Amino acid sequence: MKSSKVAVIGAGAWGTAVAKVVAEKGHPTVIWCRKREQADEINSTHINSRYLKDIKLPANLSAVNDIEEAAGGKEFIILAVPSLYLLDELKQLLNVPSIREGQTAIGVITKGFLESPTGPRLIVDVLEDYLPGFYRGHIVYISGPSHAEEVARGKITGLIAASRSARQSIRFRYLLKSQTLLVFSSLDVRGVQVSAAVKNVIAIAFGVLDAFKAQKPFLTKSRVNDLFGDNAGSLLLAAGLNEIQTLGRAMGATHAETFTSIAGVGDLDVTCRSIYGRNRRFGREIIEKRILDPFKNIDDLIERISEIGYMPEGIAACKYVNCLQKKYKIRLPICSQVYNVLNKEISTEDALAATLDRII
Repeated sequence: MKSSKVAVIGAGAWGTAVAKVVAEKGHPTVIWCRKREQADEINSTHINSRYLKDIKLPANLSAVNDIEEAAGGKEFIILAVPSLYLLDELKQLLNVPSIREGQTAIGVITKGFLESPTGPRLIVDVLEDYLPGFYRGHIVYISGPSHAEEVARGKITGLIAASRSARQSIRFRYLLKSQTLLVFSSLDVRGVQVSAAVKNVIAIAFGVLDAFKAQKPFLTKSRVNDLFGDNAGSLLLAAGLNEIQTLGRAMGATHAETFTSIAGVGDLDVTCRSIYGRNRRFGREIIEKRILDPFKNIDDLIERISEIGYMPEGIAACKYVNCLQKKYKIRLPICSQVYNVLNKEISTEDALAATLDRII
């Protein structure tokens, strides 16, 4: 593939890791940082110390604080901004001539849902409403079991590039693939997006279970917590995958194999089990650090999410999944109980007992 000018919008761990991969393949790459000091650090030291402190970034990866400067004249743009802030940045990108004229291919690696006047919607659907008509059916959604720390270190990883346009999917495949980053195409844009968003909610539940397993036995209202071991973790994963499939089908997923591929079960497994998982960490800290105590409910938690110190995307996704299960009249026991815990409606012990009563 010939050298292309690329911009990555968002300098978190995942955005930085993807930018590093692309730049190492010889593509001049610019990464947009919300904070000027972060951009200055990347340019002067070639390190993003906040998110990937031990990773040296290539010389042809530069950083800017101006989003229009980052995106202007690029052949590829990859959106990596957390879902809570994605629309704010997208509105600025509409001022970029190469985007207004449909000259830039757009990929998305953000996970979650976006709020709209009609309720939560899939990210690509909302982007298509905002962007010029050329982009309808041509946006590429990229997901898979891919912790940034491992991708940045060149560990073997698989991704799915999903788009209704086979051509655009293939273009992003060639942009991203390397000896250690394997990229596969899919037409199931909806199924891949639902898998990417809901697995973060399940990972919060897995973290809670993980914390219970690590504690000394104690009696809850209905059972003793030392009943939970590896078997219970696998039960939770399997039941969580069922919930992902249920919502995916309701929202228009087109391929059943999406959920048994790396986009579904693969991403769910690594998000729940990896030491790098922010949502698993958040679930553990609900028990171990009582991290929910300062917040009144899930809306207060989302509004003040920066106080956590890292970004568990499953928090916002959980709120939106709760709305979607009511809209589609479906049953999602794990997601429901995670919502009840985050909204301060029930204790974690009672939520876990209620979840087990409903999935077995």
